[in-house]
Amino acid sequence: MGLFKGAAKAGIAAKAIQVVRREAAKPQNQAKARELFAKLQNRRRPGGTPPANRPL
Repeated sequence: MGLFKGAAKAGIAAKAIQVVRREAAKPQNQAKARELFAKLQNRRRPGGTPPANRPL
């Protein structure tokens, strides 16, 4: 029974990866991803790059 569950989980994971790859290949989703990454980078560093010797 455990072997069957493991195989089923592996199949579900493989299918999920296929769906993610298919969606990531679409141009409109790539544009959304670029906007999200740009927004996250700007939120992280609003004043530009941080100084190299800032205190932790």
